[in-house]
Amino acid sequence: MAFIEKGQKIDIEQIKSRTRLTGQALAHKNKRDQELAEILSGEDERILLVIGPCSSDNEEAVLEYARRLSELQKKVADKIFIVMRVYTAKPRTNGDGYKGLVHQPDTSKAPSLINGLQAVRQLHYRVITETGLTTADEMLYPSNLVLVDDLVSYHAVGARSVEDQEHRFVASGIDAPVGMKNPTSGNLGVMFNAVYAAQNKQTFLFHGQEVETSGNPLAHVILRGATNEYGKNIPNFYYENMLDAISYYEKMGLENPFIVIDTNHDNSGKQYLDQIRIVRQTLLNRDWNEKIKRAVRGFMIESYLEDGRQNEPEVFGKSITDPCLGWDNTVQLIEEIYNTLDK
Repeated sequence: MAFIEKGQKIDIEQIKSRTRLTGQALAHKNKRDQELAEILSGEDERILLVIGPCSSDNEEAVLEYARRLSELQKKVADKIFIVMRVYTAKPRTNGDGYKGLVHQPDTSKAPSLINGLQAVRQLHYRVITETGLTTADEMLYPSNLVLVDDLVSYHAVGARSVEDQEHRFVASGIDAPVGMKNPTSGNLGVMFNAVYAAQNKQTFLFHGQEVETSGNPLAHVILRGATNEYGKNIPNFYYENMLDAISYYEKMGLENPFIVIDTNHDNSGKQYLDQIRIVRQTLLNRDWNEKIKRAVRGFMIESYLEDGRQNEPEVFGKSITDPCLGWDNTVQLIEEIYNTLDK
């Protein structure tokens, strides 16, 4: 048992210097980040869509998707605010399988984390500067935050990480929204305890230094469904589930109650077309109950250029991890959301 050093030490500033936002690009990102904060706080009533590929495995395919999504954002901007999923680190249940761009920037070659870190920054940078969209990523490794904190506008803490104290404490110091998913068990208390920890000041060791955070009032919940002990999916996007989540917000006195519905994962059982049904049902529930309408104002949707998934990266723009909605279905769904809002 040992840790074996591979490659050179990482020079964080050198890596960041090549893809640092400046000028108009930085001003544009700051403006969109302020709009996003106002959506989370309730000052802006637009719907948030965190949408994009399950994993960003191919730079050119992701950029082609981003260009199309950017044009669609312009058409729906008065009712919908889009943050693009550019997910570059993937949790693996048993450690096997594709672990994301940060591990393997070229799926045909061996893992290379040094090259992966550069590829991650380049992809976020190119999406922002070439399309005007801002990006979301999963905070799988809190220690990697310093490598992307200037580029990523929305951070997600996944179902396998939400109970981890370091994830919670680091989230409390991030100057951006952080969505906390419920664990795979579906335990809402675990998720809301994570939000409580993230919204409050914390003191801990980070990168070899004692730090104190200010607390993050934009930490919020993401309902992604659950799996029971028999491996059966237990969705939690239903009417009663939303009211349960709202009740937790009220009982715990948390700031900025905001609920995102993850339309894939255990809510859909990874039946990617069911994401459409889940969005429709959620919109109906919002119309039926004013509390739900005020709190449930976001969707997380897995979408790419082509429907479904593949085991090997043979089809351009088709997921190699979880199955995604293809582009045509994505356009129809976003237009349906837009046309349904405030009829």
